[in-house]
Amino acid sequence: MRPVRSPAAHARRVGRVTRGTTGTNRLRRIDRWLARHPALRRTDDPLVVDLGYGASGVTALELQARLARTRPDVEVLGLEIDPARVERAREQLAAVRAGRTPFDPGARVSFAVGGFEVPAPAGRRPAIIRAFNVLRQYDEGEVTGAWDAMTARLAPGGLLVEGTCDELGRIATWVALDPDGTPRSFTVSLRLAGLEHPSVAAERLPKALIHRNVPGERIHALLTALDAEWERAAALSPFGPVERWRGALDALVRAGWPVGARSRWRLGELTVPWSAVAPG
Repeated sequence: MRPVRSPAAHARRVGRVTRGTTGTNRLRRIDRWLARHPALRRTDDPLVVDLGYGASGVTALELQARLARTRPDVEVLGLEIDPARVERAREQLAAVRAGRTPFDPGARVSFAVGGFEVPAPAGRRPAIIRAFNVLRQYDEGEVTGAWDAMTARLAPGGLLVEGTCDELGRIATWVALDPDGTPRSFTVSLRLAGLEHPSVAAERLPKALIHRNVPGERIHALLTALDAEWERAAALSPFGPVERWRGALDALVRAGWPVGARSRWRLGELTVPWSAVAPG
């Protein structure tokens, strides 16, 4: 199913206006994951799109600041389907340019009106599109159409990350997709301090999975197994939550789960191939 077009929007603005919820430092988990991704490091044109940034342009500014540590030449384009939000973000950017904020006055950031059609200047194709907390209001049947529209705009070797997080950025999950629209991986990223059960991530699953957390589905099996191993690793708690997390993930690996990226475990991350959680 194709994404629904907003009745009040221009024909080329594909999508619907979101609630606009945003906040400072909310997307730090996905930002630091993107900063190390080959799609950013290897591209010849480091254009990154923050799609559906919400009522404030701060997430686009933060994204540029974090990615610039890896690619000083990174350029971030914030897109919103609501023109009023674009005007607000441009006012924020003017304050940045005037040196009235902690952000670099010369940061390569811009804002424009756009949706899933991902308009980019001069026909450029983004190396990365980040679409966070955008599809929560859509029906599950609309997800594939939105994915296809966005990935069709990517540069060769590019990356779409579509996901969800809580208001404070302590719980985040996302799907990574190739330019051909194929989902490749699924990531859970949690604040480990004070974590009771890793399955708290179920509340913030991407739209493609959130209704699938039921017995018989792969995502339910993963979260159930993760909770069980987290409980069994309680004996490691005196060494800190990171060691307990590592112990739980080591046990998942021994049980046959294809959990990779061990170097990221200390950050409260778990990444598996999409096939391990794809809806049945």
